Amino acid sequence: MKKDFLKIAGKSLKSRLIVGTGKYKSFSETAKAVKASGADMVTVAVRRVNILDKKTLYPNMLETINSTKILVKEGFKVMVYCTDDPLLAKKLEDSGAAAIMPLASPIGSGLGIQNKVNISLIIKQSKVPVIVDAGIGTASDATIAMELGCDGVLINSAIANAKRPILMAKAFKDAVISGRNSYLAGRMKKNFFASPSSPTKGLI
Repeated sequence: MKKDFLKIAGKSLKSRLIVGTGKYKSFSETAKAVKASGADMVTVAVRRVNILDKKTLYPNMLETINSTKILVKEGFKVMVYCTDDPLLAKKLEDSGAAAIMPLASPIGSGLGIQNKVNISLIIKQSKVPVIVDAGIGTASDATIAMELGCDGVLINSAIANAKRPILMAKAFKDAVISGRNSYLAGRMKKNFFASPSSPTKGLI
């Protein structure tokens, strides 16, 4: 099979899992979890300012679009965290974003993907990578994201806040690979009625 790399802004990554580096108990635990995840890219948090909605931590999309335009003009390759609104996601792409990163649910909530339809619409319309960022709670959520056709997932809290972070990092590594393979394989058609798996010819 042809090697399946995640390509962002001209860079090729072997892993489709991106991990955050916050909330761990120690630097040692962070390093071990990152290694277990197999991730080629990690994120580093910066201090938040002017938070308008402290309960959801939703991004201010108008300012996000404006900031994207400025950063792109200055030569930055911008991977943009955003809401799961397909129209606004398209505006970000049109503004020059190198990747679209819609939230699955509120950041740090662990609720998983709350709107599969919107995520699917964003994937279908996007010509740049779509990476689910925020709200993933467990490995199966990552598999679902990949089966929908996402190009990758970004995880932090679900690994760092697990009882066994290093083992959870390994679980996410496997989940992303499994979900990607499932997407590439092409799922069976859904039916409303039963269909026997054994032969129907020669019934007695």
